[in-house]
Amino acid sequence: MISKLIPNLRELRLVGCSLSDTNIQSLFYSPSNFSTALTILDLSSNKLTSSTFQLLSNFPSLVILDLSYNNMTSSVFQGGFNFSSKLQNLDLQNCSLTDGSFPMSSSFIMRSSSSLVSLDLSSNLLKSSTIFYWLFNSTTNLHNLLLNNNMLEGPIPDGFGKVMNSLEVLELYGNKLQGKIPSFFGNMCALQSLYLSNNKLNGEFSSFFRNSSWCNRHIFRMLRLSYNRLTGMLPKSIGLLSELEYLNLAGNSLEGDVTESHLSNFSKLKYLRLSELSLKFVPSWVPPFQLIQLGLRSCELGPTFPSWLKTQSSLYELDISDNGINDSVPDWFWNKLQNMILLNMSHNYLISAIPNISLKLPNRPSILLNSNQFEGKIPSFLLQASELMLSENNFSDLFSFLCDQGTASNLGTLDVSHNQIKRQLPDCWKSVKQLLFLDLSSNKLSGKIPMSMGALVNMEALVLRNNSLMGELPSSLKNCSSLFMLDLSENMLSGPIPSWIGESMHQLIILNMRGNHLSGNLPIHLCYLKRIQLLDLSRNNLSRGIPTCLKNWTAMSELSINSSDTLSHIYWNNNTYFEIYGLYSFGGYTLDITWMWKGVERGFKNPELELKSIDLSSNNLMGEIPKEVGYLLGLVSLNLSRNNLSGEIPSQIGNLSSLESVDLSRNHISGRIPSSLSEIDYLGKLDLSHNSLSGRIPSGRHFETFEASSFEGNIDLCGEQLNKTCPGDGDQTTAEHQEPPVKGDDSVFYEGLYMSLGIGYFTGFWGLLGPLLLWRPWRIAYIRFLNRLTDYVYVWLW
Repeated sequence: MISKLIPNLRELRLVGCSLSDTNIQSLFYSPSNFSTALTILDLSSNKLTSSTFQLLSNFPSLVILDLSYNNMTSSVFQGGFNFSSKLQNLDLQNCSLTDGSFPMSSSFIMRSSSSLVSLDLSSNLLKSSTIFYWLFNSTTNLHNLLLNNNMLEGPIPDGFGKVMNSLEVLELYGNKLQGKIPSFFGNMCALQSLYLSNNKLNGEFSSFFRNSSWCNRHIFRMLRLSYNRLTGMLPKSIGLLSELEYLNLAGNSLEGDVTESHLSNFSKLKYLRLSELSLKFVPSWVPPFQLIQLGLRSCELGPTFPSWLKTQSSLYELDISDNGINDSVPDWFWNKLQNMILLNMSHNYLISAIPNISLKLPNRPSILLNSNQFEGKIPSFLLQASELMLSENNFSDLFSFLCDQGTASNLGTLDVSHNQIKRQLPDCWKSVKQLLFLDLSSNKLSGKIPMSMGALVNMEALVLRNNSLMGELPSSLKNCSSLFMLDLSENMLSGPIPSWIGESMHQLIILNMRGNHLSGNLPIHLCYLKRIQLLDLSRNNLSRGIPTCLKNWTAMSELSINSSDTLSHIYWNNNTYFEIYGLYSFGGYTLDITWMWKGVERGFKNPELELKSIDLSSNNLMGEIPKEVGYLLGLVSLNLSRNNLSGEIPSQIGNLSSLESVDLSRNHISGRIPSSLSEIDYLGKLDLSHNSLSGRIPSGRHFETFEASSFEGNIDLCGEQLNKTCPGDGDQTTAEHQEPPVKGDDSVFYEGLYMSLGIGYFTGFWGLLGPLLLWRPWRIAYIRFLNRLTDYVYVWLW
């Protein structure tokens, strides 16, 4: 039956089937069975290489061929090809193509040059201008050319203005192109859409317009030049492009103000992005267009709310963040939310309460109102959002927002951190059971964590840090088995650490319960957390010993981890992204982590994967430091200070080559400091003070740069860092004084000659470096200076 259908098959789509070259060769073992009818072939998202590409060159009836998202090799266009003379659309997006894939001698496109209309080579590995010249010599009738998101460098060749004059759509954004924007783009009379964003193009914007004829101004629809290095004034002549529907000039260095006169001719404009430019619109301005998307981030729109937005009734994306708007939001504006999918008014000075109006939001928008001065109750209509960012405001009530309404089935992210919310946590979390990210940190919440919070079975991040919550953790939280982050730090929680944290929450990467009243021992079930990277249980009342099974923490045991298990999975998982600023900007919740780092509490908005840390300080832990800590090869910071630990420092700690900070101070640790500790190259902070250590402080590498404070309070410890002589360090024996031998005249002559010859060497080279290499105090002081400078630069960059 199949054999009867194949000869009549006109369209075949085998997308995402994990097909290999062998599978395709078996399927197309006799291409003549397909040749008479097959016009559309889609093999995208498989595991095909150039072998399949060569096989498919034997299908003379193909019109559309899609091989995107495969792994083609550099030989894909080598040799001769006999593709269909009817081939119009060829899609090779994301196929790992390199410059070598397009030899100048290839005859493939030459045989179909008059038919090929659309060529997609985007998201590959192309770098040089070879691809441009290959196109000039191989195609004659291209209408659509996509080369975006490669690594193309250098200027755009002049050949575009002559050879590629049939182009209607040209996409070159997301490369490294340099030089001025060629004026010939305005002379390509078929060109309708030009995308050059996210490159390094420079020069004055006005010269681009002044030197172009813009013969296509009556058909030109889209101009996207954002995030380049364009300078100069925006010319009024841009109004000649009266048919523009999409204009994006964001993120350049244009001078002067953009006024309503620049935009007065754009009656068909639908998409406008001018972020990071200076805008000056008169309050009474009535725009001639109806926008769908508007991006005006950091445009100095304030201090009053832009009243001209009242005329825009079709907006579904609006970004007016960081504009210095110090005003209340007019009531008419909130009704516009019913059409939007994204509203970003964050980082302004918006004041007053948000009215609790009856409003349906069918598009489940992302609403970002964080970093303002909104106050009062959170209106219930906002529950219809998919993402709600309300942090750093003055909201005071959460109970009525959650509990007086029905189920909010769409809300995935709720961030109400850094507000003035008081009372107990509401006990109606079943109404928002689809939540993925919940952040209520830095409020004035009190009482116990309610049992209903266990209904948030899809939750991936729960942050209740810095409140006044008390009592034990409710057992219902074990239902939240998808958690990547659990931060309950800086509260008044009590009782033991539940064993179900390790038994149920196997996805945990971040566990922070610092600064509570937790008691009991460290349950061995915590060793089930194989993905844990940040563990902070400091400043509690934990007792007994440290489990030896910590070697099971796989993520901390690896110097590098697989990308699928990284912290970045938390940031963007299940969130929507929007192309807001000309760059891809995620609307998702960004984890805000506070961590003790090298003795200082710091915030991490985007924690690095190298931030692998264990902090069990300020508890009542006893026993020895388990030698199994030596398995945690990826560990960067270890803090076990202010406990009752005893025994010796395990020599295996020297295996931790990634360690940057170690604090074992204020315990009862005895014995010698293992010499292996001095072999750790990146160790920048060391505190072993106030223990019972003895013997000589090891030397080697940069260990001598640590100051006395790292070792003080150890009575039997000695060494240069403490300016304390060790037993057996007697005065160096000296040779008996002898009368120098009497030298002859020749000896005196040669001695003077040798001294003269050496004088340049000692003064020119050893005069500078000799003291550093030979005189220990200078060397130590110099290395200390470099170490402090490195730490200063490191902290400043963070």
